[in-house]
Amino acid sequence: MKTDGLLSSGNIKRVHLTGIGGISMSGLAEILAYQGYIVTGSDEKSSPIIQKLERSGIRITIGHYAENVAGADLLVYTAAVRPDNIELVTAAVAGIPCMDRATLLGELMKKYPMSFAVSGTHGKTTTTSMISMIMLEEGLDPTIHIGGELAAIGGSTRIGSSEFFIAEACEYSGSFLKLHPHIAVILNIEYDHADYFRNIDDVKNAFHSFAELVPKDGHIVVNGDDEKVLDILSGILCNKTTFGVRDSSNTWSASNIEFDDMGCASYTLLHMGKPVTEIKLKVPGIHNVSNSLAAIAACSLAGCSISSAEKALLKFSGTCRRFEIKGISDGVTVVDDYAHHPSEIAATLKAAARYNHSRIWCVFQPHTYSRTKCLMDEFSKSFDNADFVILTDIYAAREADTGEVNSSMLAEKITLTGKNAVYIKDFDNIVELLDKNVMSGDLVITMGAGDIYKVGDMFLEARKKLAVS
Repeated sequence: MKTDGLLSSGNIKRVHLTGIGGISMSGLAEILAYQGYIVTGSDEKSSPIIQKLERSGIRITIGHYAENVAGADLLVYTAAVRPDNIELVTAAVAGIPCMDRATLLGELMKKYPMSFAVSGTHGKTTTTSMISMIMLEEGLDPTIHIGGELAAIGGSTRIGSSEFFIAEACEYSGSFLKLHPHIAVILNIEYDHADYFRNIDDVKNAFHSFAELVPKDGHIVVNGDDEKVLDILSGILCNKTTFGVRDSSNTWSASNIEFDDMGCASYTLLHMGKPVTEIKLKVPGIHNVSNSLAAIAACSLAGCSISSAEKALLKFSGTCRRFEIKGISDGVTVVDDYAHHPSEIAATLKAAARYNHSRIWCVFQPHTYSRTKCLMDEFSKSFDNADFVILTDIYAAREADTGEVNSSMLAEKITLTGKNAVYIKDFDNIVELLDKNVMSGDLVITMGAGDIYKVGDMFLEARKKLAVS
């Protein structure tokens, strides 16, 4: 059934969201409710996100049932919902139009003349957040939809009243090809999502198609340091702006980059090779210099002043699960990070190495069997800046275990590079090992896109109880 233009047809009164508890779906529910739609939803279990939506007046059922979709004019579902889901099947039989999450995001984006979509293999959430902070500092009152939690907006979504819409654009399963950006940002391109993309050419083709979505009078902001990004620009007719940390010939670049003892950078901002101002960041790593340049470049197209960028970036201390300092116990600092790709791990550990510390303990939970198998060699070489590496079981997410790959295999590969690496299945045992071996001044960093953050919480809680007893 055709769903293009459905939201603006005037025929949609009630929208039901199957899988409403996800970070993106919950935000879309908020936007729909604000725009006057009656919103209902369902999910397999309750959560703080679900409870927040319920407090706002959205009716949510725990569990998927046929009766949940009765009376709905549109059903929206997440990628995690199986085709045989009872709500999806019931809606199809009843002739209720169905669309996936990305299509809904694209439909909502159409309503905003100045829509920004931030893409890239790495850095999307951080850069989308930086852009949001700069626009808020400028007073542009944007609507914001992020794939993570930003403290400044109290979650992942903010509803504004202006023409500006800022959204994160994910390449997995071609989701970003359903969006309608006026301005698109491409931060970088690497091979990832091996369960969807066959090879790097597949990935590049997807990003080329994404760039083609931008109208001729629109703009694309791209990483001029990334050859794969530059490769996909052939035939792209819209305006182009480049950013980069390595080449001052980029439209926006950085010089005189220095790092403080927390690993956070300060640099001279260059526009067309000429110094503009000094930028100070509160998030660590050279990768965040690149992200900040992308944000400044994008916001310049919205008319934001350099002063707003300077002030906003100084305030921005990161988002949830992006080098998030969880706590300090007896001189041991615990950090959590979402890194789950070899390049992300290497960049995060490089940033951690600049942090004032004695030793780095990296607790990594690989994410998906396909990624671990396909990028095994790359993963094994990405822990150079860690002193000790602890691996736990692969977080399956959407995949089944075929027995072809496991964390013990990766631990062996890492050991061959000269690193101290061990595999420990249970979180309790990881906490026990850390508690017995860490010393004051050490940095413990939990890493991965699954539930590995629990290890840091458990470690801090165990130390807290020990101190009280």
